[in-house]
This record gives sequence, structure tokens and C-alpha cells, in this order.
Amino acid sequence: MTQSVSGFDVPPWFTRAVTAEPQRHVLEAFGVGIHYRTWGEPVHSGLVLVHGAGAHSGWWDHIAPLVRSRRVVALDLSGHGDSGHRRTYDMALWAREILAVIAAERLHRPVVVGHSMGGRAAVTAAVEHPGSLAAIVCVDTPLTRHRTGDLDRRNAARPPSVYPTVQEAIFRFRTRPPLEALPAHVRDHVARESLRAVEGGWTWKGDEGVFGQGQRMQDLLPRVACPMALLRGEHGLIPPEMAGEMAALTTSPIPVIELADTGHHPMLDRPLILATALRTLLAVWPDGTAAGTDS
Repeated sequence: MTQSVSGFDVPPWFTRAVTAEPQRHVLEAFGVGIHYRTWGEPVHSGLVLVHGAGAHSGWWDHIAPLVRSRRVVALDLSGHGDSGHRRTYDMALWAREILAVIAAERLHRPVVVGHSMGGRAAVTAAVEHPGSLAAIVCVDTPLTRHRTGDLDRRNAARPPSVYPTVQEAIFRFRTRPPLEALPAHVRDHVARESLRAVEGGWTWKGDEGVFGQGQRMQDLLPRVACPMALLRGEHGLIPPEMAGEMAALTTSPIPVIELADTGHHPMLDRPLILATALRTLLAVWPDGTAAGTDS
């Protein structure tokens, strides 16, 4: 049985998930406030969720409660969501922000899940801070074919759009790349969490200057020492050939798991498939043993 909200059906599991509202926190890190959300008891082992470019921690609101056995943390990297903006952005600094939140929450070597650009941030954290993470999961994080800083640089100079009403802004919400099958109840929740009030209406919270930052995945993957998994959307940005190339770059074998009938944003178009994959990996990686003995 489903409920109807704003003219569309909402599955009961989604209603239950977003009703489990997280606690919100702000941490001062390297000159700006870093906002993050938490679910679950602090005594549980940790799972950290990192969004992609232009997204925010609210993209995980309906995923985090489905991971029942973990203390789940989802942060807004600087330039995203409710975190502060910087003059310039750097993947190594985003990795340090992840580690700062982990330290603030006193998580001992958590599993870190990163979507798209967030996967590069997670891998950077594992490479530059060895021994700090138990394992990492990259969700449709492709090899970086462009030169660092080139992708969508033109967007940084474009003034943000302002919409007169929240409903019009929600209607205009789009992902990059565009997602054709975006459930209306997911779009409504994520888009509302993406907005801030400004003179004349509503605009998006993020800083367009965040796009195109960071090291290339092909330079990072050979340096990963902790366990890792790659989740690729069947219709996402990683074709099977690229997935094989990425697996060959790692020093240890990694599972490459195809998420059936998903695009680049599985938490939006097929959230239950993504949640099931994460729960399976966490069952394979028992608490505290994902990376073997402690460093």
C-alpha cells in the first residue's frame, strides 16, 4: 500500500526512511563550517556516505536508515549543501574534511561510500591517510578522462538561477547527467533539501565552482591499500570495459558489482537496489575486520 503526497504515490518504505530524521551537526574544519547528518547509535561501527559533485548529504536521507547495523554519517563537502563555500576547492582538502568528520564522530576506521566525485574523495582519503579507513565503496565513479579543473568550469561564472516558488524550483531540478526515470517522491525530497531562500525566491545551495576538481582515478587506484568495491550502474558512466580497466589498476582484486537497471544516480532512480548492494557488502565486511588487523 502506498500513500499519495502532492499527487504522486510514495512507497511506505520511503516514508519510514525519511521520517527517521537524522541529527544535524556543524564542524569547523580548515576555515569553513562542515555540515553533516548522523543516524544510529554511536556505539555501532561507522559508515560514512559522501555525495557527488553538486549534490549534498540529503541525497542519502532515504538510504542511511536502511543500513540498520551502523552509525551512519553523511556530510556536505565544502561548497555543497549546508557547508561553507571556499574560494577554491581541492580533492585532497575534501578528503581531509571526511577525516575531520570521522574524527569528530570518533569513528574507528569506518567504511566510506562515495558516489561519483565522492568516490574520488573517498579514494583520496584512503590513499593520503593510510590505515584510517576500513574499506571504500565507489558508486559509479568513472576514470577521469578530462584534465583536472576543465569539467564544467564555464558553470562557475554563470549566475545561479532564482525561482519564485519552491514548487517551480523542484520542477526544474535536474541531475548531471540527466536522469530520465527519477521517482517524483525522491525528486521532491532531494530538491527541497537542495534549496535556500534568496531575494526574489529560491536558488540552489551549492557552489558551481566545485565541478572539475581533483586527481584522476587512474592515478589513485594503484595506491589503494584497503579493501574496495566498485558499484557500477548498468546505464551509468562506467561501461564494462572501463570497469575491467579500473579493477586491473588496483593492487588487490576488487568486486565489480553491476546495479541492474540503474543510471549514474542509483540512490535516486533505484534506491532499494543500491541499499541492498551496500548491505551485502557490509555483511561480507564484518565490523572491524574489513581491512584485517589494525595498523
